[in-house]
Amino acid sequence: MPRLKHFKKKYGPWVLVTGASSGIGLAFAKQLAALGLNIILVARRKKRLSALSTELKTKHGVETKVVCADLSRDDFMNVIQSATEALEVGLLINNAGFGTTGHFVENELSREIKMLHVNCRAPLILAHYFGKLMKDRKKGGIIFSSSIVAFTAVPLWSNYAATKSYDLLLAEGLASELKDVGVDVLALCPGTTEAEFQETAGTKKIMPMSADIVVAAALKGLGRKRVVIPGWFNTLNVLLIKLQPRSWSAKIFGAVIRSIQKKVDNR
Repeated sequence: MPRLKHFKKKYGPWVLVTGASSGIGLAFAKQLAALGLNIILVARRKKRLSALSTELKTKHGVETKVVCADLSRDDFMNVIQSATEALEVGLLINNAGFGTTGHFVENELSREIKMLHVNCRAPLILAHYFGKLMKDRKKGGIIFSSSIVAFTAVPLWSNYAATKSYDLLLAEGLASELKDVGVDVLALCPGTTEAEFQETAGTKKIMPMSADIVVAAALKGLGRKRVVIPGWFNTLNVLLIKLQPRSWSAKIFGAVIRSIQKKVDNR
């Protein structure tokens, strides 16, 4: 992949990855460190971040910075601004997110609002802050972790699917706004991936893709595409969603979620 040889020059020297302690965020941190970028690791679990920080420095010789922050909190940005004000962040990976499963009106409202904050409010604030700095420098990139469910309503995942639609549309809009000033924006829309999402959401995994493959597709597509859907199966699913009536897609996805829903209490 010759293009990646110039990745650090275009998107470095620092990349900020939210949700870096596991899954797709962890894969982003490792692959970007392998490309020579310094990594700002953002998540809540300090022990995991510290271990990852040591691994990246030892294996790839890059600099790292651990930032423990809860993106559902109103003041999370104060922590991140303080930690990054002396650094040039050339790439933002808006990856942190989670889902809930169950009938929306029976789920805990506080958790649904927390999901909205983590999946939508935090990416908005981070993209606004770092996007402005990138625009002033006339270079940089932003990746939003969305999902294939962003293209349809999903019963039992109603709020989650809506948050991912928000991420998709925000990314596509910003891609147009920032294209002419040298800032690339991408929406990454994977399907089921090897990650902790299913445990949090209370669902089983169906044909999960490797997080490494998902991230490799995103990095390959950044600067070339506005939306990346990793894998032929996920691409086919999105094509079918677009071709059939929305009500049909909602019924199909609702049936899928019911079939993989674990017997757990609503959280």
